[in-house]
Amino acid sequence: MFKKLVAEFFATFILVVVGCGVAIGTGAAIVPTAAAFGVSIVILAYTVGQVSGGHANPAVSLAMAIRGDITWKEFFAYCGAQVCGALVGSGVLALMFFTVKATGNNSLDNIVYYAGATDYTFGVVMLGLFAEVVLTFLFVLAVLGATSKKEHGHVAGIIIGLALFGVHLLGIPLTGTSVNPARALSAIIFRLFDSSANAGHLALTLIAVIIGPFIGAALAAYLWKKIQPKEEK
Repeated sequence: MFKKLVAEFFATFILVVVGCGVAIGTGAAIVPTAAAFGVSIVILAYTVGQVSGGHANPAVSLAMAIRGDITWKEFFAYCGAQVCGALVGSGVLALMFFTVKATGNNSLDNIVYYAGATDYTFGVVMLGLFAEVVLTFLFVLAVLGATSKKEHGHVAGIIIGLALFGVHLLGIPLTGTSVNPARALSAIIFRLFDSSANAGHLALTLIAVIIGPFIGAALAAYLWKKIQPKEEK
């Protein structure tokens, strides 16, 4: 178990440093950022992923617990390791870019614009939450399908990486794409040390980018249990 938790720590660390690092360095350019997150999944899947499964994401771990791949005790332990890995990753980025602003935190600013609102209203937060539910549902469903058979093992990391790439292409213009509560939480925690940040906006953003992924993952897991091939049940 200790080895698995260490593996999840470093898996999430890799995801944050590579994915968020490219986002920060490119000014959140959509294609490079989406590609970086996809590549980070491939990297961690074929390294530490062999030890723990390479979830690197509490939402994915939730889906795996619902499917029965891990116990609920393991789920909570995985979440702790993932949050710690994400926090260390965000800290490394803050040092590399010399500012706590450099953490790749999510935002609902674009949704405010699309909704024609003037601030982070209840409707804006709900739209952000809905976007994260849909994005995570799509991503986790791909994860469940790719990991459903042992013979998929040699290509599962690539399939999941491509799925995360596609989800980011869609989600970056909306919420910046969380689909990962650990990554989103760590970035916003560091951003709280920025005196220019709006703490109220960050708190409301957390509702969308943390609750949304868990809901989306649970929906994907329960749907998969209904539609999975008969021999896999």
